[in-house]
Amino acid sequence: MTTRSPPRQRFTVAVALFLVYVVWGSTYLGLRFGLEGFPPFLLNGIRLTVAGGALYWWAHSKDSPAPTRRQWINSGIIGGLMFIGGVGLVTIAEDAGVGSGLVAAGVAVMPLWAALWSGLLGLWPNRIEWLGLVIGFSGVALLSQEGDFQASALGTVLIVIAPISWALGSVVSGRLDLPKGTIGSAAQMVAGGVLLLVAGLGRGEWIESSPPLGAWLALAYLITAGSIVTYTAYQYLLTHTRPAVATSYAYVNPVVAIVLGITLGDEIVGGWAFIGLPVILAGVAIVGLAQRRRP
Repeated sequence: MTTRSPPRQRFTVAVALFLVYVVWGSTYLGLRFGLEGFPPFLLNGIRLTVAGGALYWWAHSKDSPAPTRRQWINSGIIGGLMFIGGVGLVTIAEDAGVGSGLVAAGVAVMPLWAALWSGLLGLWPNRIEWLGLVIGFSGVALLSQEGDFQASALGTVLIVIAPISWALGSVVSGRLDLPKGTIGSAAQMVAGGVLLLVAGLGRGEWIESSPPLGAWLALAYLITAGSIVTYTAYQYLLTHTRPAVATSYAYVNPVVAIVLGITLGDEIVGGWAFIGLPVILAGVAIVGLAQRRRP
């Protein structure tokens, strides 16, 4: 077995970072384009079921053990919180008229909610983390003055709820019996995707007889580049870099989403977004730094 030379590994890390920075950041705009032909829950249900199924098949072919019945149930719990309460509500917010860049900016507050959920489950923030929470949520208050949020009460409420649900799923996932590695994340995607499909049909969603080509291309992009490729890149970063490097996408994705929304999506972003987003990211950075310094 040969070992990669450091220059080759550095190149691979750089490519993986580009993927999680730019491609993950572009999925918010991809969702907006996908909504031109697919309803919110069914769009994400198809995306996650296909992408998760492909990852599950790949991981299982590498001799990863299949999840137990209990692990499938737990995967459904996490999939429901993260993909229905998180991704699903985000997509409904975009469907309600909130621009993709602003959605990404609102979701950037997720690590702050994760810190609060951790507190409710026994690990309360310290003084520095509380400072970060105050700063971060002050940024949310500033961001809420942006035009799209002012015009869409539903979108505003959903962008508040979505990161709360995603954060709860993230925190609870460490306390449940779940499959490890790629097959574990694939199981969560499949379970969440199936739940989204059921919930979408329950909401009365239905796919038009002939979605436009752009919507099909957006769905294909979300399945391949936006899910399978970027997830593989993220797993590589978790294995070969420090956690601070692997999770640094959280600071970059909202910026990428805003830039792409303005340039490719013809979205209009006002001054409140450019004021609120840096404040949110500053709060998230303070919380992240304080957590890394915990004993």
